[in-house]
Amino acid sequence: MKLSVKGLGLACGILWAVAVFLVGICNQFVPAYGGLFLQLVDSIYPGYHAGGGYSSVVIGSLYAFLDALIGGALFAWLYNKLAK
Repeated sequence: MKLSVKGLGLACGILWAVAVFLVGICNQFVPAYGGLFLQLVDSIYPGYHAGGGYSSVVIGSLYAFLDALIGGALFAWLYNKLAK
């Protein structure tokens, strides 16, 4: 069975971006919510700042989408190569 490189990449990208976006938005309303998680994201993605406002949430979500898209696609590609 082969994995779809494009499909897995997009699924991972969308799920990770939504997670970062939702935690970031919730943090705007309840500043204590997800603080440590957002600090971790802050340490990984340049240009994203935890608690930096709505534009920072969007930037972090875009970074998260690209990061997981590439990671998911690489995972599917490697799986398909090793499963032969």
